[in-house]
Amino acid sequence: MNQTNDKVFVPVIGVLSVVVPIVVALLIFLPRPEVSIENLKFLPGLNAVINSTVAILLVAGYVFIRKGNIRMHKTMMLSAFVLSILFLVSYITYHYGAEHVVYNGTGMTRVIYLIILLTHILLSVVVVPLALFSIYRGLSESYEKHRRIAKVTLPVWLYVAVTGVIVYLMAHPFNPQG
Repeated sequence: MNQTNDKVFVPVIGVLSVVVPIVVALLIFLPRPEVSIENLKFLPGLNAVINSTVAILLVAGYVFIRKGNIRMHKTMMLSAFVLSILFLVSYITYHYGAEHVVYNGTGMTRVIYLIILLTHILLSVVVVPLALFSIYRGLSESYEKHRRIAKVTLPVWLYVAVTGVIVYLMAHPFNPQG
């Protein structure tokens, strides 16, 4: 492992881990210009498809590494990462102009929805540095460090991807009428 690379990439990952969630929050919660999102109503569904694909790629990457196929593992994980970036761009684009979705369920379904949503949001912030460090450690061939962080990254990233789909399903097609 080249210590010089760590001196560059570790601070960059640290900054991105703080800046990305702050920028996302600002873009979503700051006042927005009046924009029509009629042409963007397909994005939540697209985001669910992207999250589903990310989850499949993560599982495939895990299976490949368990079988010793490093090349395919790397391909699956980098593909999941690229799709996660695409998801983030799509998510910000939609939420920058869209009204906040209100879940109309009541009772225990509302509690379940809110628990899933809250854990999804919190862990989506946590997964940023985990994924960045996992990818960096893997690409820099620091395999022992990669293995250690990947053991935490995979379940968190998979949870975020799967709960993203669940939140979409509950908030959109299966949202009870208010």
